[in-house]
Parts: sequence; structure tokens; C-alpha cells
Amino acid sequence: MTSSDRGPHVNGETSSVDGDIHVRQDGPRDAPALLLIHGSASSTRSWDPLVPLLTGSHHVIRIDLLGHGRSAKPADGSYAIPDQARRAGAALDRLGVERAIVVGHSSGGVVATALAEQRPERVTALALINTGPSLDAFIAPQSAAIDPAQWPPTDEQIREFASTGFSRAGYRIPQELLDEVRVMTFHSLTATMQAARGYLAERALPDRLAGLGKPLLVIFGEDDRRWRSSSAAGYRVVPGAKVELLPGLGHSPLLEDPPRTAAPLLAFTAIHAAPSAAGPR
Repeated sequence: MTSSDRGPHVNGETSSVDGDIHVRQDGPRDAPALLLIHGSASSTRSWDPLVPLLTGSHHVIRIDLLGHGRSAKPADGSYAIPDQARRAGAALDRLGVERAIVVGHSSGGVVATALAEQRPERVTALALINTGPSLDAFIAPQSAAIDPAQWPPTDEQIREFASTGFSRAGYRIPQELLDEVRVMTFHSLTATMQAARGYLAERALPDRLAGLGKPLLVIFGEDDRRWRSSSAAGYRVVPGAKVELLPGLGHSPLLEDPPRTAAPLLAFTAIHAAPSAAGPR
């Protein structure tokens, strides 16, 4: 069945939830829904290379978490993981999406896990891309953090800060992703990173996921320089979990090699996707 056979095709439509959270939709609305959640210091733009590979068979929904991209960046807002997950659930409610496969990259996988804990009726299955399972899998950075006195940072400062996010030889971070870091406030950057660490410190993700009964796919760039890729094996405590290692890729395989990232994801969603009940919004 082609996209044109499956109802209205949404081509890059954007909206907001409660005026605070930016939401982007692509693909046919009545196709099975995929909710994509980006990691820290990123935005919906990080999924740009992957989305065209997904929209042939899915209603793809992306959100900018609070503090990122085109979403609000309040100094007094909560950046805690449960609150970020609550906003993601509210986005699905607003769109009328009853069930979705939720895909998270890096700390976006932490938010995805929290969403599955809070709203299990909304989450059909989970796919985590280079999401560290616990703090002991973290690889401490060698480069110095950005000084708040130097905010907003230069392109070269951001490239240095983000360098461990990529491992593919010759890969250069796109300018639009540098710009997305620069539009953040120093507070939203640090608060969101601290929130993810705090959530992992409370309880490891595999322990949280093991009792939820949700199908799980874990994709990991084997050459990740932020989280030990061998730690992906820890997710096997989740009944039926599938773990895919991608040799030659690092922390951001969705950017470094979108087709190789899409292949296991699409195979997984073909088995577990549920029809969307989204109506026009």
C-alpha cells in the first residue's frame, strides 16, 4: 500500500503543545505511528536524514523536548525526565495518537523509557539508539566542558564539545545541528544533561524495562565514544529484547549512516507497529 492509499500525507507539518513544545509530523497520518525523541543538546533536526526512510510506512512524529530546538527554554521550568516524558505523552494525546512505537536516541531513550513507565497504554514498543543502560557504562569525556562565560559558544567550541558523538571517518557535524546547540540556554543544556544522569542513577534502564512487557530493540554504534557499546548486552535482561551492533559507527548512527540505522528499525516496526487512530488536528 502506498502512502497515497493511506489517507492525508503530512509533509513537515509543525505545531505546538500548550505553546511550549514544538511538534513535527511527516508521513501519512493513518499509518502506524513512530514517536522520535532526540538526545541532549539536539532537536528534531537530528532525525532529518532518517525520517525520509521511515515515512513510506509510518506517521512520524518528532518533538523538541523542553529546552531544545523550537520549544520553550524557561529558566524556571522542570527539565526532569518524568516531566519531559509527560510532555511527550501530551503530544500524542493532542494528536489523537492512541498507540506508537517510541524511538529514543541517547538520552532521548531515557525519556522514552519514562514515557513507557507512565503511559504503557500509549507505547506499543520501544527502540533505543545508543542509549546507555546505566551510569557505569558512561565514558568520561577528555575535552573540557563549555564555560558558561563563553555562552553562546562558537562553531569550533561546539564541534569540540560534540566530537565524541561521532566516530565515522570523515563525518562532519552539519551546520544546522551546531545552530541548534547555540539556541539553547546554558541552563537548559546543563539541566537536561543532569536530569538524564539523575534518572539513570536512580535505576538502570534494563531494570526499568524488564517488567514493562514491551518489545524492545536496542541499536548501538559499536564505536560509540560516549557509552561502552558492550553495555548494550545489559538490555538482554528484558524478555525478548533484540540488540543490534553497527560496526564502524559511533554514538549517532542515525546521522552517520541513516540507511544502516533504518534497516533494523524498520524490520522491528514491521512486526510490532499498531495502526494509528490519529485524526485531523
